[in-house]
Amino acid sequence: MALYVVKLPDIGEGTTEAEIVAWHVKVGDRIGEDDPLVDVMTDKATVELPAPVGGTVVALHGAVGEKRPVGSELVALEIESEEAAAGAASAPATAHPSAPPPPPAAGLTRGETGEGHAAAPAPPAEKPRASPAVRHRALNHGVALQAVPGTGPGGRITQADLDAYLAKGPPAQEAVATMPARAPPPTAVAAGDDAIEAVPIVGLRRAIAAHLEEANRRIPHFSYVEEVDVDALEALRAHLNAAEPQRPHLTLLPFLLRAIVKAAAAHPQVNARFDDDAGILNRFKAVHLGVATQTPNGLVVPVVRHAERLDLWQAAAEIARLAEAARAGKATRAELVGSTITVTSLGALGGIAATPVINLPEVAIVGVNKIVARPIVRDGQIVVARIMNLSSSFDHRIVDGWEAASFIQRVKAGLEHPATLFIG
Repeated sequence: MALYVVKLPDIGEGTTEAEIVAWHVKVGDRIGEDDPLVDVMTDKATVELPAPVGGTVVALHGAVGEKRPVGSELVALEIESEEAAAGAASAPATAHPSAPPPPPAAGLTRGETGEGHAAAPAPPAEKPRASPAVRHRALNHGVALQAVPGTGPGGRITQADLDAYLAKGPPAQEAVATMPARAPPPTAVAAGDDAIEAVPIVGLRRAIAAHLEEANRRIPHFSYVEEVDVDALEALRAHLNAAEPQRPHLTLLPFLLRAIVKAAAAHPQVNARFDDDAGILNRFKAVHLGVATQTPNGLVVPVVRHAERLDLWQAAAEIARLAEAARAGKATRAELVGSTITVTSLGALGGIAATPVINLPEVAIVGVNKIVARPIVRDGQIVVARIMNLSSSFDHRIVDGWEAASFIQRVKAGLEHPATLFIG
């Protein structure tokens, strides 16, 4: 028998740790190659890590809710023999489609703890350079090439480098401590009407809590609420949906996206990200619009990239695609980061006003409230109109009140006169 240690790979550029969200195995389980081991989360993207080899689970490292550093041990498997370990597919970890594929250096490999393996491996973000023959031989021996120092041109790994690595022998086997597979379940204090359920806050909910706490701590929020007459917009939207039934259904959001794109061109200060540690405001020409989306696990913000390049139907299709992926837990890490300004909406539950929290490190967020029919004065006459409020927040360190109001007034003008959204 031999021990095979599965390590936490680097599942995203710059990732240094990940949180254990759910275990799919327990000590004593007999599993096959590619069976799911554990779900981990980083940057609000959940990744399922499969078993690189079959074997018996002898130890789990870390409880649900615990954060583990990249490269740390996750699972210890007992496999049939050292020969079986060498012949097993020991390729880098393959993430579940809910996250982007890990960089080549990420690997679920046998523990490499012996002194003979202390030479510097390939950098985590780079794919090791080696010929197909070297790669095939390394695969057959169960060796992750990221751990093999290359002496060839440009760090290329040669057959001699692989020989030298193999000659040092297998890494030392270390005792493995067994950790609890799951966080303690919710506990009830007392009974009946006095019962209190203690629910651990882990996974996405903990990430959301930490992000909002940091945003609220660091950003002096300035909120601004303006009402918008959307009668003309709703009439245009209904007409386009009826005239183009074969195209993606148009909600209000694609029009709002277009209004924000046009307003941001005149107010670049709001389409920005503020690095307050460095004291630098990065203003973007492109609009990467975050669309806050409620999912069964909490609020996430998928990003409509280059919103300025999309027409109404392209925007509608992309918003729908991202929302569906987010709710299904299949949005990739790349689809959940990099927004420059965010829209948040509660739809029919939007209320009449809100004070949305800015998506750090952005400096503005536009909140959409529900559309209601109420009497207004139009051209000296009292009429019933469809009215919607925009409740927006701004980072007051960067965006002055006058500029915030001017930006929202441009958005309002575009929505109230939707033909202007298609000019210029």
